[in-house]
Amino acid sequence: MNILGIGGVLSDAAAVLIRDGRIAAAIEENKLTRRSQSGRLPEAAMASCLQIAGIGPDEVDYVALARPLPPGAALPLGLQAFTKARIVSIDHHAAHAASAYLSSPFEQATVITLDHEGDLRCGAKWRGEGNRLTLEEEILYPDSIGQLYGRVTELLGFAARADEHRLQWLSVAGKPRWLSVFEAITGGHGFDGSYFDFGRQGQGGFSAKFFECLGLDGKAQLGPQDRADLAASVQRALEGYVMRLAGDAKNVCLAGGVAWNALMVSALESSGRYEGVFAQPAAGNAGTALGAALEVWHNVGGSNAIRIDGGGYCLGPQFTAQEFKQVLENCKLRFRLLATVPETIGAAVGQLKDNHIVAWMQGRMEFGPRALGNRSILASPHDPYSAENLNAFIKHREASRKFAASVPAELAAEYFEAGPNARYLATVSRVKPAYQAQFRGALLAGNLVRVHTVSKEDNPLYWQLLHSFGEATGLPVLYNTSFNLFGEPLVCTPRDAVRSFYSSGIDAMVAGNFLLEK
Repeated sequence: MNILGIGGVLSDAAAVLIRDGRIAAAIEENKLTRRSQSGRLPEAAMASCLQIAGIGPDEVDYVALARPLPPGAALPLGLQAFTKARIVSIDHHAAHAASAYLSSPFEQATVITLDHEGDLRCGAKWRGEGNRLTLEEEILYPDSIGQLYGRVTELLGFAARADEHRLQWLSVAGKPRWLSVFEAITGGHGFDGSYFDFGRQGQGGFSAKFFECLGLDGKAQLGPQDRADLAASVQRALEGYVMRLAGDAKNVCLAGGVAWNALMVSALESSGRYEGVFAQPAAGNAGTALGAALEVWHNVGGSNAIRIDGGGYCLGPQFTAQEFKQVLENCKLRFRLLATVPETIGAAVGQLKDNHIVAWMQGRMEFGPRALGNRSILASPHDPYSAENLNAFIKHREASRKFAASVPAELAAEYFEAGPNARYLATVSRVKPAYQAQFRGALLAGNLVRVHTVSKEDNPLYWQLLHSFGEATGLPVLYNTSFNLFGEPLVCTPRDAVRSFYSSGIDAMVAGNFLLEK
């Protein structure tokens, strides 16, 4: 049984292939094409999925297409190559829900999907039992917690639908002194529209009433503390909103763009209310491709269909040593061949021990926005300048946006208080008191830190690198941030990696079986 899932056609398009009960491939289109495009099928991602699985279009049994689609879309014409496939259309939030619940470890859960908008919905609550999802509540636009978060993002001078993560990390430095205002907006049966001026351009489209309740001049520039406190207030309101939706759930699954909010996921994990919390790693529109495919898989197989785990979510293309070598030689680059795994690990550890910043490109590309150890920029926690080097000179971003700490899963409890979603960098953890000084470069306020727990099963090579670094230095932890520059997605190909390496302050790159140094 071969099922091709397609999602995010209007924004963040992706393709996923499920073959005989396993995820054979999952890829976002813009990681392959290096450009954003909307309203078109992810043809490059579709072709790459088929190539990875080793099948042709005529071997696809189902094409699962997640909505929404462009008005009057002729997309089915682009599916004519799938001559034997049945085309199935899946509701947007149903695909979100399936992506979270049907890849979770739970046999029963409350599933919450929240985003800006999709098929006129901006959220939904589902009951998951066995392999079935039942809609319990839908939230219709404009009562959108995602849009409200985006409005505050714009009010603080960031870009809505792009920079919500910047608001999230800014919130850690603030106090929720205006939480009551946001609770007044969100606490009723529907959102209170009197706090918005839908005809107003700029400043998030908030009304005069909103600024009066804050006690702020809507025309004046916000000071640093006011900005941080506004961020903290809407962040806390988001967390309370999701917990009210979850109610007395035993387990909670999360998807939709709002589920990328790691502080919100951490709040649910640490609340003590739930036995389990699972946030879909590819929570955004790209993840609907996975959800659509999973929904078809379980509908076809019924109650007997096996549950499919995403594993380490490294499900994209990978490249041979010959493909790497061809790019390096074509670019007239000097490199050193690393013929064995111990040589590859040893080269990276040697560079990191010397406090060099290392680009690490190995195996299959990650699905989702986060680097999980195959497309990463790495640094040593022993380097007192690692934070400055990574943020200021390589990623060119504000100091409040901290990088993650990767640690072998079986050793994580020694250093961190980490929840289960640290497996996918989808939550925020705390540093144990004895190691707060050691990890000060990665710390957010309140000794919070982004932790990535790495298991041997999910990513054996990266797990081995962490252990080898620990044997060499006494600390099996590496700072990890995504290998991408210029506002682009993760690097995909060897050529992408070479371009980013030589356009940055990265000291060395271990790409496949090759070491490059500057």
